[in-house]
Amino acid sequence: MLEQIKQTADFLKSKIPSQPEIGIILGTGLGNLVTQITDKTEIPYNTIPNFPVSTVEGHSGKLIAGKLGGVDVLAMQGRFHYYEGYDMKQVTFPVRVMKAIGIETLLVSNASGGVNPGFEIGDLMIITDHINHFPEHPLRGKNYNELGTRFPDMSEAYSKDLIARAKKIAAKNNIKVVEGVYVGTSGPTFETPAEYVYFRKIGGDAVGMSTVPEVIVANHAGIRCFGISIITDLGVPGKIIEVSHEEVQQTGNSVQPLMTQIMKELTVEIFKSKE
Repeated sequence: MLEQIKQTADFLKSKIPSQPEIGIILGTGLGNLVTQITDKTEIPYNTIPNFPVSTVEGHSGKLIAGKLGGVDVLAMQGRFHYYEGYDMKQVTFPVRVMKAIGIETLLVSNASGGVNPGFEIGDLMIITDHINHFPEHPLRGKNYNELGTRFPDMSEAYSKDLIARAKKIAAKNNIKVVEGVYVGTSGPTFETPAEYVYFRKIGGDAVGMSTVPEVIVANHAGIRCFGISIITDLGVPGKIIEVSHEEVQQTGNSVQPLMTQIMKELTVEIFKSKE
């Protein structure tokens, strides 16, 4: 595993002209943020050694290096999911590579179903915490001390500082945001009404099929995280309707400009705070 990470990181370093410190993972229907990235170098996943290939519609499958708001970033346009048949080491491999390249902050996005009755379709939910409901843990197995400690702390899986900054950015731009706990599940089925009720009862505000493994591994690697969900459907009793992947993409597309604004300004804020 260590050899594969080094091999992939060395390959990407040879392709990327700058030194990005901020990584971005874009979820279902949310890949258009890359249109805001300038000075782009695009690297298809299928050309990267040891990289899986995204098989999901709405996930382009490209790694993009460039500048967002003038700041060097490395963005994944399309992620890998447990339900595609990958194991958790494969799902989170890109995060390991990002760390080896020099990424210090990870911004993640996803589409999710809202189980908080106060949410509406199209809401942007800043993730304050998560519940891991996947059947396999990404840190299961041998621990490599070079990658992180055996028992990583998860008391602040999502950076409180970045959450506060994002809320100020949203307020300044009159963008409505909500906050909540994201429940990560294996998928690929959307939830049953009883499952929606269950996820609400255990403390969830939204449920989806990604993000949690990547954030766990990022924390293990010492990378601070910020996450945002677009609420694309509702799992609230009385508001549950049949939903398709296409409809999820459509809702994601409609709200993308707002999410992009927050992500872009947050990237600039992170860069300025280091100066």
